[in-house]
This record gives sequence, C-alpha cells and structure tokens, in this order.
Amino acid sequence: MALELKTRENIRGIRKAGRIVAACHRALSRRLAPGVTTQEIDRFVERFMLDRGAIPAQKGYKGYPYATCASVNDVVCHGFPDTEPLESGDIVTIDMVADLDGWKADSAWTYAIGKTTSATDKLIRAAKASMLAGIKQAVPGNCIGDIGHAVQSRAEREGYSVVKMFVGHGIGRGLHEYPQVDHFGVKGDGVRLEEGMVITIEPIITKGSADIFIMPDGWTAKTVDGAWAAQFEHTVAITKNGPVILTRWEE
Repeated sequence: MALELKTRENIRGIRKAGRIVAACHRALSRRLAPGVTTQEIDRFVERFMLDRGAIPAQKGYKGYPYATCASVNDVVCHGFPDTEPLESGDIVTIDMVADLDGWKADSAWTYAIGKTTSATDKLIRAAKASMLAGIKQAVPGNCIGDIGHAVQSRAEREGYSVVKMFVGHGIGRGLHEYPQVDHFGVKGDGVRLEEGMVITIEPIITKGSADIFIMPDGWTAKTVDGAWAAQFEHTVAITKNGPVILTRWEE
C-alpha cells in the first residue's frame, strides 16, 4: 500500500471535519445520562453532522447500518446503537466519523454515565492517558512501534491489557488508509512517521483479558471474560512542530 502524505491544505480540510466531530462530542458530553438510549444518541449525531454539511461516514461503510458505534461496558468496539436505556454506573464509547467535502475525521470517547465506581473511573483515566502517551510519540522520524510501545507501556503499568485485534489507521479521503497503527509494539519498529501523515490513535484497554469475540451481528466485539473496556481516539496530523490533534474538544 502506498503512503499518501497530506498537504497543509489537505490537513485544513481534515481539521474542518474534525471540528464538527469535536463539537458533536462536546454536545454529547452534556446529553449522555441515565435513561438515554444509544439509539437516541445515534440519531442526534447523524442530525448534528447533517445540519453542518457533513456526512456520518460510518453509516453504510462495509454495510454498517448506523452513524455511530456505541459500545457499552464489556463491548470493546463496533457496538450497535439500541433502545436499552443507559444506567447509572455504565460506561459507553461513542465512535464517530464526519465526512466534510470528502475529508474525514474520526474520534471515539468513553463516557461515564451517572455515578460510577472508582475502579471504572480509573479505567477511563488510564485509557485516555494511554492514547495521549501514544500521541506524544507521533513525530517525524519516530516509528509506528514507538506509538504502540508508549500506549502498551502506559496501560500495562497500571495493570490493564491492550486489545490488539483493533488498530488505528491512516485517514483522509479514505476512512481507513495506510498505515496500520498498532497500539502495542517495539520502539523503532514499523513504518517510519513523516511530516504530512494523518493517522488515528485509538487504543482500547481492559482490566481483564485482551481476548475478544464477535457477536452474531458480525460487528459487535466483546471481551471474552466480561471485563469492561474503555477507548479514546483522536485524529492526529504529523507535523515538523509535533503532533497536531485535529479532533480536540475537551479543553
């Protein structure tokens, strides 16, 4: 597969899509609460994007039927939105991709619903910290292995496992572009990072086994031991001045 480097203009296009994703996550952070259903959230996200001239790029991708992936508790990713109300103590990861004028931006966030336990809060903090550790390594001259090693080391230091089956990826005109971004690995290994690359960094971590299984719907992935999982994802541009998060919203 060929590596497609983005120009500054290309990255501006991705950033515009990223701003819509960021604004949508910010709005979701105020809407997610006990009693809300992930199907309601899915409809909200689709309307939010359409009202701003963007398309929810996940909907229809390889037959996926929804605008978001909504993964609750022991679902690691690709969960189908449904009509089951969220309960206090749950966690839910909402993953979305906006396509604006042909440029795509991708971000996932794990949200705590109502009052959660200290163990759940620690899992969420560790997942976010693991993503940020990976992003710090996203500089020209480093390798994909540097990102993966940083993510894995940060997660395992606190006793968590990294789900290895699901990876980050290049993004731009395509939803999944070269290269694959593993969230585990060895320093100095893999594809070398270059200015102009745009990738997603999106580790999934769990307190239990990293092994997963796919539900009969062909999409929903769950932990084999029922352990809960958390995921954070940003779309990141590799620049000479360091990593630039194109989907930042939490500040």
